[in-house]
Amino acid sequence: MSNGETIPGQIKLTIVTSTELIVDTQVKEVLIPGLEGELGILPGHRSLVLALGEGRITFRQDGVEESIQVSGGYAEIQPGSVLVFSGQPEE
Repeated sequence: MSNGETIPGQIKLTIVTSTELIVDTQVKEVLIPGLEGELGILPGHRSLVLALGEGRITFRQDGVEESIQVSGGYAEIQPGSVLVFSGQPEE
């Protein structure tokens, strides 16, 4: 962020598949399985597009940690949001 902008305390996480909206919430942090390892995302992260590997997307909100298994897709990361496009999540 530049020009004196403040970094938000939360980041909007949206996870979608071709058929449904899996997650749409505000979180404190997100861990995403990239092709070359896990990437941690906090509010204010620089913009990028990331190819997903197989693994778990883990996120924290209100002191609770949740995770969703994914097997590929991609994520669009902006300073205030993470949008994940993935195949059907595994149980």
